[in-house]
Amino acid sequence: MKTFIGTKRVKAKPMTRGEYNLYRNWNNPKEENPSDEGFLVEYSDSANSNHKNHKNYISWSPKQIFNDAYQDISKEVSFSTALVFLKLGKSVKRKGWNGKGMFVYLVPAASYPPQTQAAIQAFGGKDVPYEAYLAIKTAQNTVNTWVPSISDVLAEDYQVDGE
Repeated sequence: MKTFIGTKRVKAKPMTRGEYNLYRNWNNPKEENPSDEGFLVEYSDSANSNHKNHKNYISWSPKQIFNDAYQDISKEVSFSTALVFLKLGKSVKRKGWNGKGMFVYLVPAASYPPQTQAAIQAFGGKDVPYEAYLAIKTAQNTVNTWVPSISDVLAEDYQVDGE
């Protein structure tokens, strides 16, 4: 078998295996403990509903497996988790930042009309292409490019906007 790593946005609530089977109107298999702690999981990106009370696909996950795979994004998260949300178009901020109103967002690759003689010459008067980059809205209410420091990369106090 090949090895995979995944990132998936889900909604979940605590539910034992027995409660989940009852919810699904299923009998609990004899070899499975109905008291096993876990979660009812609804996959936010699936339009394939398998239960009348949910618009998306649902399943049950044992507690330890769920906790190993998912972080509660209503709380503080790591930079790697924040980066996933930046790529989804969300903004993030660090709890440890002192500046009021600061946040980071991803600017997708695009182009702009040349603004200087050097750019006009370099690109023959055509639009200047640029790659995607991270931008920060500063405490001074301006925007600048942002490159995370090693402290930022190792931090676990990111908050995802709107989550």
